[in-house]
Amino acid sequence: MLWHGMNIFGLSRLVRSRPSMHWTRLHKLLALPAMAVYNSGMGALESLIYGKAVEKTELVEPPLIVLGFWRSGTTLLQNLLSHDPQFGHLGLYQALFPWHFLVTETVTTKLTAPFVPRSRPMDNMEVSWDAPQEDDIATAVMSQVSPYMFLSRPHDVRSFWKALDFENLDDAELARYESCLRLLLKKMTYKSQKRIMLKSPFHTYHVKNLVKMFPNARFLYIHRDPYHVIRSACHLRRRMIEENTLGRPVFCNVEDEIIGTYRFGLERYEQDRHLIPDGHLHEICFEKLEADPIAELGDAYGALGLQGFDDLKQELRPTLFSLRNYQKNRFNDDPVLVRRVYEELRPAYERFGYSAPDLQRSAVEGESGAA
Repeated sequence: MLWHGMNIFGLSRLVRSRPSMHWTRLHKLLALPAMAVYNSGMGALESLIYGKAVEKTELVEPPLIVLGFWRSGTTLLQNLLSHDPQFGHLGLYQALFPWHFLVTETVTTKLTAPFVPRSRPMDNMEVSWDAPQEDDIATAVMSQVSPYMFLSRPHDVRSFWKALDFENLDDAELARYESCLRLLLKKMTYKSQKRIMLKSPFHTYHVKNLVKMFPNARFLYIHRDPYHVIRSACHLRRRMIEENTLGRPVFCNVEDEIIGTYRFGLERYEQDRHLIPDGHLHEICFEKLEADPIAELGDAYGALGLQGFDDLKQELRPTLFSLRNYQKNRFNDDPVLVRRVYEELRPAYERFGYSAPDLQRSAVEGESGAA
């Protein structure tokens, strides 16, 4: 669980937020104090051994940051980029145990590799301790400033929105988040001495802060047909609550919340993307990337002035067969949701050039289903 990577201070903040708890999750709750002590101890050991060296570490080059709404294809894009030998990425173990992976990752991952699930429960993507992950998982564990903190209080969506919009944060919370993100990137650079590639849908909501922190960063924004994004994101939210809540799973107005979050994300991206210097932002269509990843990535590398595409192309070719045979989750289209998404998110359809759904057909199917 997300919470098992926290140290004593993180667990204290989690408890003070009054998370939902239920006796059916007792086995997970009882593990929290022991894990917090372990994480604090290993973190202190890592700081003793590597602290000064990490503090002196400078980023090799400004990071490459993947943006986009949850389920818009950010994971696919991150996985493809992770094959480029010039980039370092955050692995699953590092994301879950960010306080001490420099001292514990090598041994622990070898001992526990057989127990790691083969795929993620929300989308069937392959999983390993080194599989690329969102840096927001690590910063949530470290700073407790993240929309993922909502998973501890799924009945209260205010905890999700508070972190989503940095204007809601006080100065201390924002400073803690930025300090933890910088520390994470320093540790990743110290470990691999590679340019960092980050991915988190959360970043889409605070481009302004990222440009301030990393003025020369490169950004890749990926978009997908809004209906497929919303449908899949609703499934994702339910699964993440089921997996990570410490109480009973509660699903409050999931469709309303996902549509509202998408709308706000698009508005914030459109508002802030002009802050990114010319030549530092490129937009990718998920459907085109899925159909021809090499061509789309070639265009992206050219637009951003990134070197090393030939190396990436050579690394990717052996993986294309498995990519084409990847089995995505299958959902039955909901005619009512089809119409609602189009009507409420029409600006996204128009902005990214997606065709309007056949609403007349959807209405007929909806009436047939109701009958």
